[in-house]
Amino acid sequence: MTEAGSPLRRVLVVADPLHTFVTYKDSTYAMMRELARRGVALAACEPAHLQWRSGEPVTALVREVTLTDDAHDWFHVRRQGREPLHAFDAVLMRKDPPFDAEYFYATHLLQQAQREGARVFNDPAALRDHPEKLAVMAFAEWAPPTLVTRSAEAIRAFHAEHRDIILKPLDGMGGRGIFRVGADGMNLGAVIETLTQHGHTTIMVQRYLPQIADGDKRILVIGGEPVPYALARIPQGGEVRGNLAAGGRGEARPLSERDWAIARALGPVLAARGLLLVGLDVIGDWVTEINVTSPTCFQEITQQTGYDVAARFVDALEAAVRAGAAASADGRTGAAT
Repeated sequence: MTEAGSPLRRVLVVADPLHTFVTYKDSTYAMMRELARRGVALAACEPAHLQWRSGEPVTALVREVTLTDDAHDWFHVRRQGREPLHAFDAVLMRKDPPFDAEYFYATHLLQQAQREGARVFNDPAALRDHPEKLAVMAFAEWAPPTLVTRSAEAIRAFHAEHRDIILKPLDGMGGRGIFRVGADGMNLGAVIETLTQHGHTTIMVQRYLPQIADGDKRILVIGGEPVPYALARIPQGGEVRGNLAAGGRGEARPLSERDWAIARALGPVLAARGLLLVGLDVIGDWVTEINVTSPTCFQEITQQTGYDVAARFVDALEAAVRAGAAASADGRTGAAT
């Protein structure tokens, strides 16, 4: 039985294949576990399972699953079949990057499902409008000097100005493809050629922030409000990358005054754009990325602090679904009067 008063009975999770989840650290798994604890029926599919046939609603080949207590064999499939997305109380889009053409097309199918009555989180149009590297450019006052270009000349000029820079692909994740070039400019030409594919691919360049030694902080913002703890991902072994996937060590910390200021400035703006869950990456006093596709670090923060991030997220999801249902009801009432 679902908890009394909850608007959630069935939730569909659109994500990578379930068998690839690493359950002790996966945030999508933490969401699913909390939903199951509240008695919500769970189903899952991959973006490849979405389908839209002319004259029909958007559907997906979904697997209804139950969770087990086994860390490896962690789910059982009860039933499989094709269903319209609007048959679920909420659809969670949790596919990991890269944001490639197939991800882009999936957001269009999800947006059509919205028109048919599905409630999708994060909002598909907002996912398209906020590429994770580029989104920070709209908040320049909170970000370090940043350049987005495919021009080798512009990158060389940026390096001449700032002397120590970070270069990274726009579609990267987990720290992959990130390079640092110091004041001596060693290998700058080779890095530019590699990342821009000789001027055919746009990349991001930022001033290097030495505060990375103290950690690249992931601040989670849920429903426009920050979680009070960040996970500082601290580089190890001479690395410049703090990403956990690149070997960084995760250390949960209370938000600093500057962290609160950043989160409270950006959070309401992003929530108003349809982003229920956002992960802000902060180095020192500056936001370097805004993660919207599948922000993570739920379990690390909860394990180290006792703050239940997944419960906070599901509370916000319930509130968003309830608000959406009320708005739909008001629209129907208004149309009838």
